[in-house]
Amino acid sequence: MQILYDRIRKDGIVRAGNVLKVDRFLNHQMDIHLFQEIGKEFKRRFEGEEINKILTIEASGIGIACIVAEYFDVPVVFAKKTKTKNIAGEVYTTKVESFTHGTVYDIIVSKEFLGKGDKVLSAEDHVLIIDDFLAKGKALDGLTTLIQDSGAELVGAGIVIEKGFQDGGKRIRDKGIRVESLAIVDSMNAETGEIVFRNEDK
Repeated sequence: MQILYDRIRKDGIVRAGNVLKVDRFLNHQMDIHLFQEIGKEFKRRFEGEEINKILTIEASGIGIACIVAEYFDVPVVFAKKTKTKNIAGEVYTTKVESFTHGTVYDIIVSKEFLGKGDKVLSAEDHVLIIDDFLAKGKALDGLTTLIQDSGAELVGAGIVIEKGFQDGGKRIRDKGIRVESLAIVDSMNAETGEIVFRNEDK
């Protein structure tokens, strides 16, 4: 997705420790025009799949997921990282290790919003995961666990940026999960700022 490659090169910042900062347009300040293009591309890639719910994780996945959901005309559910008084009743929960923050935390989704369907439709949820980054794949593991525990069906995962030089993407795909990443970074250099993408159109 050339528009995304170009934007990462223009506004992304490579830092030591395999950190790629994209907070100028993706996960702090958000470029909604770019998000619309991202939504169109995920809609194209998952065309024909039965999807009736999008699942993401707070916080940086929410904005992207909401725009993507417009193209699928489905609701968004986001996994919360802390249980609040706003979540009543039973929940699905699992633990996730954060590559960025180096911490382990719980993620939570109310059973009301994920599972085999509601009382009116009685239809199983067919869930598409949307997230901004895939590195070690721990967040994706956690979201997948929530879906499995709920009895819903996982259609696949749409990722904006995947760090292809880390093992998360391969490990998740080896489980038979469909992963569609719009930009796969094969290498990046903190000293020069150079970023090399897989399968980039030349």
